[in-house]
Amino acid sequence: MPHHRIAPNVSETSNQLAEALAALRTELELPEDYPEEALAEAKEAVASHTLPALDLDHIPFVTIDPATSTDLDQALHIERDGDGYKVFYAIADVPSFVTPGGALDTETRRRGQTLYAPDGRIPLHPEVISEQAGSLLAGQKCGAFVWEFHLDGAAEVTSVAVRRAAVRSRAKLNYRDVQADIDAGTAEPGLQLLKEVGLKRVELERKRGGASLNMPEQEIVPLPVGGYRIVAAPSLPVEDWNAQISLMTGMAAAQLMLDGKVGILRTMPAPDERSLLHFKRQTAALGKPWNNGQGGISYGEYLRTLDASDPKQLAILHSAGMLFRGAGYTPFDGEVPDDVEQSAIGAPYAHTTAPLRRLVDRFVLVICEALSNGTEIPGWVREALPFLPEMMAASDQLAGRLERMALDTVEAALLVSHVGEEFDAVVISGSKPNGSKPNGGNGNGNGNGRPSGVVQIAEPAVTARCEGEMESGTKVRVRLLAADIHARQISLELIG
Repeated sequence: MPHHRIAPNVSETSNQLAEALAALRTELELPEDYPEEALAEAKEAVASHTLPALDLDHIPFVTIDPATSTDLDQALHIERDGDGYKVFYAIADVPSFVTPGGALDTETRRRGQTLYAPDGRIPLHPEVISEQAGSLLAGQKCGAFVWEFHLDGAAEVTSVAVRRAAVRSRAKLNYRDVQADIDAGTAEPGLQLLKEVGLKRVELERKRGGASLNMPEQEIVPLPVGGYRIVAAPSLPVEDWNAQISLMTGMAAAQLMLDGKVGILRTMPAPDERSLLHFKRQTAALGKPWNNGQGGISYGEYLRTLDASDPKQLAILHSAGMLFRGAGYTPFDGEVPDDVEQSAIGAPYAHTTAPLRRLVDRFVLVICEALSNGTEIPGWVREALPFLPEMMAASDQLAGRLERMALDTVEAALLVSHVGEEFDAVVISGSKPNGSKPNGGNGNGNGNGRPSGVVQIAEPAVTARCEGEMESGTKVRVRLLAADIHARQISLELIG
């Protein structure tokens, strides 16, 4: 290894990164600009759009999203109802903008979902719908599928109804500010109730054996001066409480469709015994054993006890992600399928709360509104059911590849000027003590038969494969041998 090196110019690195990220669009054949016919159809749909006859403008809905979001699918209002609660959850009425069988419908079926790349979002719907007329923007009166839940004192659902209605969000809120207001006791009553209901729904999740994998989120953030950085931070409690309302809606949608014997579920099998045994051995080796036998706790309850700031427990969280596999879409019409459960949730579940960003939700919403009101399900919905799983699977696969390749590219760019330097890291998937092959990392399979693991560097936040024998959950020192932006590769070696 040379004793001296010349660090790349910052602007040169930024240019290389921009080129490599732009190349992803070509390499993955990502959708480009909307076809003119589909875009014209979207603009016409907005110009001729009419609101539903039912007006619920008096309900003070608010949206809670990341601060920069403009494609707002959901708006929320919670109030007390005797000893329980009444929850109103408005979901963007995307179907009212899409003509079945038209050019816009065809293009959304091809795309499947909104794709998120560091150099720009690739929307499922044209922005005139997804970020303007169809988005639940503050102050804008728009159509929505309004779910009305009655909950008892334990936040169990006692009744549910879905109606199309005109609504207006009062405010566009973000998670960080809402969390601060709730913690300070200055949040308005509906948001205080979000915490109250959210915590009770978390307890219900625990009782039914559901599991939430609260991994620290990694976000690729553009810098004002050019380039990007990776920000890793644990999610805020309010994000979990808000997610519980979405989960509740997805579970209610699934039950409506199961009762009506028509629809499409998001299903996932339970982990097999071999995977569970492997996970139990890892938790024991890392000093925080999980035993779900007599006197033990459920998988989901165990995950909620883990602290991602502890290196050994962070390694367990990464390992736990391997059990969240095999999710798919199960359509049915006339006969309920044998396997209906989403095992991580611990109940039947359907995607229904993000129609601006995910194709399948548009169909689920139309089915649920028809079933709730005893009206006929449109033929175009039933005809699409058998084809939706394949469309969504292709889209999910593409989104996963884009996310991983984009993250690998940015990680390589973050380290390209640090070749030869040493870093503190945590082993999140080791080559000892069980000798299993580690998973994850920066596309750097060693391919030479030598032992290796996957480590997470503390600063900058980078995850990559590293050669050498190491145990999961241990702190190690690693040296950067190479970083290639265009190849999206990082090479590390274990020191000592």
